[in-house]
Amino acid sequence: MNPSILELRHLRTLTALRDSGSLVRAAQLLNLTQSALSHQVKLLEERYATPLFERKSVPPQFSTTGLRLLALADAVLPQVEEAERDVARLATGKTGQLRIAVECHTCFDWLMPAMDSFRTRWPEVELDIVSGFHPDPIALVLQDRADIAVVSEADAEEAVDFHPLFRFEIMALLANDHALTARTHLTARDFANETLITYPVPDEMLDVVRQVLEPAGVRPARRTTELTIAMLQLVASGRGVATLPKWAVQSYLDRGYVTARPVGKKGLTGRLYVACTEATSARPWLADFVAITRESCFLTLSEIELL
Repeated sequence: MNPSILELRHLRTLTALRDSGSLVRAAQLLNLTQSALSHQVKLLEERYATPLFERKSVPPQFSTTGLRLLALADAVLPQVEEAERDVARLATGKTGQLRIAVECHTCFDWLMPAMDSFRTRWPEVELDIVSGFHPDPIALVLQDRADIAVVSEADAEEAVDFHPLFRFEIMALLANDHALTARTHLTARDFANETLITYPVPDEMLDVVRQVLEPAGVRPARRTTELTIAMLQLVASGRGVATLPKWAVQSYLDRGYVTARPVGKKGLTGRLYVACTEATSARPWLADFVAITRESCFLTLSEIELL
């Protein structure tokens, strides 16, 4: 029998393809080019002289050979990951804590599932969310009041490490009968005579203000609310307009509760990062937390792109 060409990266490629549903998304999940991922698949198919999945089907329909390799991946990869975590525990100690500070109100929608997944892999690391809204969560990290902060900007001047998570589109939300729904997209001037509904946070933390309204000198009337659902209710009843991540409101858009339009011809983009000290970056479970969060968000949130 010829020596096996199978490597762990091949098994990870197949599981990513299955879990993400397409070559394009699998390549993004693995941080590979699509051509590099396709080359891996082609190498295996040439080795086994059979296709691993149907190219034209979405999601991909795996062949008998492909399913057998997926079964191998499902058996082997968890054991490898567990062994690597055990080795890390032996090298650095068994306990730790991960105190998380966030600056965005919608982060909890994806943070909680990621924390649940992390907890099953690192049960000895105590997880905690630093309560309350924090306009400067990086300060909490530097003061050792939090271990990591989820932030929207990676400021090179800050004395912390930034681990990229994902980018996403921020949409303008309108009542279904609002006159602006006739537009293909909204400009800064379209907000001038509207009431902008936001969370009660400083303007520098609002992408629509920082990136769109302030540069154009537009200062609409304002109204604030702590709750996303309250914001959507106000929008639906014609009390104002709002801007929120598309993934945070997709279920309401699917139900036709409100209408969404892009902000600007090219859209308005937000980004999220994990910020922590260099010492925290060196802890073995930090990289795992970032990887788990990226994968969890990519597979569950609509229309995001990994950074």
